[in-house]
Amino acid sequence: MPVIKYPRIRDPLFYEWDKKAQKCGLRHTVYAVNGDQYTGEWLDNLKHGKGTQIWKSTGAIYSGDWKFGKRDGYGSYSILDPETKEYKRVYTGWWENDQRGGRGIFFYPNGERYEGEWSNGLRSGWGKMHYNDGSIYEGQWLTDQPNGKGVLRLPNGNRYEGGWKDGKKHGPGKYFYPDKGQLLEGIWVADIPKCGVLVDFGRDSAPASTEFPLPEIELRDPAGVLAEARAMFDDSQN
Repeated sequence: MPVIKYPRIRDPLFYEWDKKAQKCGLRHTVYAVNGDQYTGEWLDNLKHGKGTQIWKSTGAIYSGDWKFGKRDGYGSYSILDPETKEYKRVYTGWWENDQRGGRGIFFYPNGERYEGEWSNGLRSGWGKMHYNDGSIYEGQWLTDQPNGKGVLRLPNGNRYEGGWKDGKKHGPGKYFYPDKGQLLEGIWVADIPKCGVLVDFGRDSAPASTEFPLPEIELRDPAGVLAEARAMFDDSQN
């Protein structure tokens, strides 16, 4: 009886070629079709681990951690200055799912700087913002705006401590005027003080104190007036 031999079933050649082309582990520079280049670690054909990416269109560079093709972990992002041809840092810190997430430092083109927490690429959490006029805000943030409790220090030494909403003073707060030796404690709504009590505070040592001290309030207790105003404000927010 003759022996019949059947041909061994093999996968098409492109399966084998594709398997060999899959990048895994440390690789030298790999160029994309658009000219972008990446040097670093891979896993299942995705950037994964430590690596450096350079975008041809902008000249921007990212060096740090990757996870399944996205920036994730700790890394630094810089851009190329077209005039000096030198790299300028834009962000150094933590990333999540290809966006700024966690703690990090962001350098703005106008010289301002933010140090603090991020979420989905926006300032959210606790952070400190250095403005180019010399002002400094330190406190809570939400979706890129001061929200919650925070302190704003001005270049002349004055400062505000209290509530914020959508980037504006909102709620109970205190505004200190060390130059005049006065303190305004009250309720703010959209950056405007709606009610409050102005008292002398360190007037004797103030460099530009008022000519006469503020008179004492005798008719009503200032703390009681402020407590009533706070209660009214809380009721309006509910």
